[in-house]
Amino acid sequence: MKGVILAAGYGTRFLPATKSIPKEMFPLIDTPAIDLIVQEMIEAGIEDILIITSRRKKALEDYFDREVELESAFIEEGATDKLETIRPPNVTLYFMRQHRMAGTGDALLMLEPFVGNESFVVAYPDDVILEGPSLSGQLIDLHRKTGHTVLAGQEMLEGDISRYGVMDTHLREDVEYVRGMVEKPPPGTEPSRLVGYGRYLYTPEIFSALKSTHHGSGGGEFTQTDAINHLAGEGKVVVRRFEGRILDVGTPKGYLEAFIEYGLIRPDFREGLLAYLREVLAREEGR
Repeated sequence: MKGVILAAGYGTRFLPATKSIPKEMFPLIDTPAIDLIVQEMIEAGIEDILIITSRRKKALEDYFDREVELESAFIEEGATDKLETIRPPNVTLYFMRQHRMAGTGDALLMLEPFVGNESFVVAYPDDVILEGPSLSGQLIDLHRKTGHTVLAGQEMLEGDISRYGVMDTHLREDVEYVRGMVEKPPPGTEPSRLVGYGRYLYTPEIFSALKSTHHGSGGGEFTQTDAINHLAGEGKVVVRRFEGRILDVGTPKGYLEAFIEYGLIRPDFREGLLAYLREVLAREEGR
């Protein structure tokens, strides 16, 4: 099983910072969000990961490469703890540039030579799972059982779901099949409260489905939704209501919340952060 991370987007919600810094490199304290995705895939047993990038995102390649000067300095100091923090992940990483921002469907079609006839996991680095088992691993487990494309989903009982892909599903024995997915439905038109998150496990059938549903640019983005619905119509798409807590770091508000949440699950920051938050709340309540 191979993994793919789609990291070519402009990140315009975070301008001006993303003018020169890839949003995937924004840290949760000391760990870039994309590093958490790579670690999630490694935990799932994935050994080859392709990162789709674009111009001005060479920092992603540099981050996952060796830093020889720092290594030498830490070895000379005997700072083995620091040396461990900069060690590249134990996985084979590949990088490919998407030269035009034509949508996720266009990016997925680029993958065919890389994945060949294998199924593969695709991750959007905007969605980070902070607690719980590897989300990629959960999708792989269901794929091994069914042989189908697997989408990651969770019920969103409250709030606006109009910015998500929302699924219409039905149970067959103990597996939940997807009848169809509606991307960003207007409020009141959504088929359910089951929303999709940024992990997909595709079978190689996705490539023929993408080609058959791509009818030219038409001035808009080429997404994967029509291809997913094509496969769903053939009974080949299932959903994994995954375990764990996932946070959206793709918006400034979501990133701020994730930064705090990540600090709270870190033993080295938790108590100090809680004390600070209590001080802030007391100060705000006193205003």
